[in-house]
Amino acid sequence: MKRVERLGARRIIFTDIAQDGTLEGVNVPRIREIVEASSVPVIAAGGVTTIRDIVALKPLERMGLEGVIAGKAIYAGTLDLKEALGAAAG
Repeated sequence: MKRVERLGARRIIFTDIAQDGTLEGVNVPRIREIVEASSVPVIAAGGVTTIRDIVALKPLERMGLEGVIAGKAIYAGTLDLKEALGAAAG
C-alpha cells in the first residue's frame, strides 16, 4: 500500500479475495488493518452481505474508510441498497 501511495494513489480499493463473492460477511479486523496502514482513503470490497456488515464497518469511517463495494449482495437480495445508504449516512 505504501508503494502505491508513493506512486500517487489518491485512494485504495481493497478487495478481500478470500471473502469476495462468498456472501459470508466482511473481515472487519483485516479491513481495519488496511485502513490503519493507509494514509489515503480506502474503499473495502469482499464479503459484504447484509446491513450488519455496513454497520460493522461504519466506525472505520473516521479512520479513513471511504466506502464499500457491495455488488453480489444487492443482486442476491441480501442487502437493500436504500437501507445500506441510510446506515452509511447515519
